[in-house]
Formats: sequence, C-alpha cells, structure tokens
Amino acid sequence: MKQCWLVVIAAAMLFACQSPSPQHLESVAQDSTIVAKPNLLFGLAADSFNLESGTIARNQSLSALLAQFNVSSLQIHNLANNAREIFDVRKIRPGQPYTVFSQGDSVETAHYFVYEKSAEDYVVFCLHDSCYAYTGKHPIRIEERSVGGVINSSLYATIQDLNLSPTLAMEMANIFAWTIDFYRLQKGDAFKISFEEKYIDSTRVGTGKISSVLFQHSGEDFYAFRYSQDSVPDYFDENGASLRKAFLKAPLKFSRISSGYSKKRFHPVLKTVKAHLGTDYAAPHGTPILAVGDGQIINSEFKQNNGNYVKIRHNGTYDTQYLHMSKRAVKVGDFVRQGDVIGYVGSTGLATGPHVCFRFWKNGEQIDHLKEKFPPSEPINEAHKADFALYVTQLKTLLDAIQLPTDSTTVDL
Repeated sequence: MKQCWLVVIAAAMLFACQSPSPQHLESVAQDSTIVAKPNLLFGLAADSFNLESGTIARNQSLSALLAQFNVSSLQIHNLANNAREIFDVRKIRPGQPYTVFSQGDSVETAHYFVYEKSAEDYVVFCLHDSCYAYTGKHPIRIEERSVGGVINSSLYATIQDLNLSPTLAMEMANIFAWTIDFYRLQKGDAFKISFEEKYIDSTRVGTGKISSVLFQHSGEDFYAFRYSQDSVPDYFDENGASLRKAFLKAPLKFSRISSGYSKKRFHPVLKTVKAHLGTDYAAPHGTPILAVGDGQIINSEFKQNNGNYVKIRHNGTYDTQYLHMSKRAVKVGDFVRQGDVIGYVGSTGLATGPHVCFRFWKNGEQIDHLKEKFPPSEPINEAHKADFALYVTQLKTLLDAIQLPTDSTTVDL
C-alpha cells in the first residue's frame, strides 16, 4: 500500500513539472501572436488613413487642392516656406499624380500630401506640427531584356507598335548618330538590342542603359557595345573603334530630307534652276536644331534669303550653317557643344514651309556632308583590348542568337 502511494505522488510531481504555469501559457500566447505587417504606401502606414488620389488639374494651386481637406492658409504658407529647399511647391505640374492621407470622423483633415514628380520620385509634405517635406524614391527593379524587331515604316513607329519604350528609338538614334543616317532608314532594316528595363513592383516605368545593339541597315551590320574605360562609358563597334565621330549625321533628331544637295535644282520660290548647296530637313515648326559638332558661333543673324540663320566654325577645316530658323538660341562668340540647341525650325527667308537648310563647308567650299567620311574619336586603348574582346564576344553571342521576326513583332529571349 505504501508503494502505491509513492507511485501516485511521483506521478503527480511529474505532471506538475510538465504542466505549464499560467504565466508560461501567457508568454507562449504572446510569442505565437502573428503581427501583420503594415501596408506601406510612400513609406506611410496607409491602413491608418483615408486615402484620396488624383492628378493635378490645370491651373490648380496647392492651396485650392488642400483647402478641400481642411488645411488652413497659414499651414500652407508655412509648408511652402519650410519645404522650399526640398521642393518648391510652385513647380507642381498639371497631370502629375498625388495622394492625400487624411484622418477624422465627420470632418477629414489631411495629415500628409504626396506629390509624385515622376514614376520613381515623390515628395511627402507633412501637414501637422511643424509642416515640413522630404523626398522619397520607389524601389526600382532592373531587368535585362533582349529583343529583335523589323522596321516596316520608321524606327520610332516600329518601337511604338512593338509596345517598347519610345526612349529606345531616341537612344539608338543617339548611339548611331555618327554612323547611320536615320532619315534614310528603309523598310526591312532591323535591330537586335539588349537593354535594361526599370520596374516598380510589376509596372514597367522606363528603360535603363543599352548594353549592346546590332542595327542592320542597307544590307550592312552595325554593332554598338557599351564599355567603360578609365571609368568613362562610351559605345564602340566590334573592333573597338568609337562610334562618336566628328559630326552628327543631321542637325535634327527625327525628320525627313525634303531636298538634297544638288548643283542644279528648281527653286520652289524663285521658280528657276540654280544650285542647292545644302540639305533640307523638313520638320514641324519649333523643332530644336542641334549643333552637329563642337565649335564657335561666327554668325547669328537675319538675312532676306537665309532668314534667321546660324553659322558655326568647328575647326580650321569645317564650318556648318543652319538656315530659315524661327528663332535663334545663340549669339556670335558663343561656344557650343555637339548636340546643343542653337535654334528652332521655322520658315523665315526664302522658304515654302518649316525646315532647316543645313550647309557644310570643308576648306571654304560647300560640300555634300552625306558623302563625307569623318575619322572616329578615341578607340579602345591597349590596356583594355583583351578585356573588351572577351566582353564583346559574350554580348555578340547574345545578339546573334536573337531570331528576327518576319513582321514587326518582337522576339524575346
């Protein structure tokens, strides 16, 4: 009987040791509680506020917008002053998105106003206490994409038809500006390109750098590879020659040649046959005209036949001239860099419509610039040649593997 009681007592003691105390049970309950992550929007806990989003209307002031959310004129005045070094509220532009974070029962009061400057950048205006502002960025995800496309009309139109960013057309035109005349692209020309796309969550918000391009034009292959030597990025062909040459092919980004260089041409205004020692590029009124190379402005004036025109001395050999501008953007003595805006397309002087007559001098003689060959700038130097060759081999293999479509659709790897 005594042994039985000992067994019972031992079992009770074992149960007491294994059974959790009330304090232990509470601790376990606390440890096992799952805390939901807050829903963050622009870094703010969105679940704690009522949200209203929209876009800035034309002629809508910040005061008028925030007054709808019970923000006083004094608060807005303080906000504008305190935020000036972060963001000038006068730079808020129509069409840009905004979000108001407000709280309250019957009367909602704005606590935060968020203005989106771009798809990536935004400004948070704090409307309580001291009224201040700070900037933020959405996290950007970069993805590498390789695409092939065939041109059926223009490069720009094809890029749009393929649902690619129009920026790619501009960037390719810039990369090959010294090599390919983009005003003379032909149906059936094609491109293969490897580039970065930027995403915020699952939304594509833009493109990044282009790493390599193969552009097929008039039966020839033109390669471009982005490579940094001495920390300076540039584009080179497959042999390491720089694609940057002395002059741009044309003084406009996109346009068409309406009249070429000719020793005998029927003048549309004078109604007589005479030499036309330039190339006419037709474009909409106001289109920016670019300096095709570095140089100094030696003429910037109006003449009866030339209209508003600018002439640039590039060096001891070459001069260029740009006629019929609606407005000039430079004066005599200014030094301009390649790609700088020097004026705007117009129809001043002897002109039937908006265009720029582009004239090119070599050693004091007007020549057809489209037939002139210019030397390249600095190639890959000896110290980087081996590394560049390996790099090009890898990218060229990627480009060559892209299968071109038979129509204007893309082929993605």
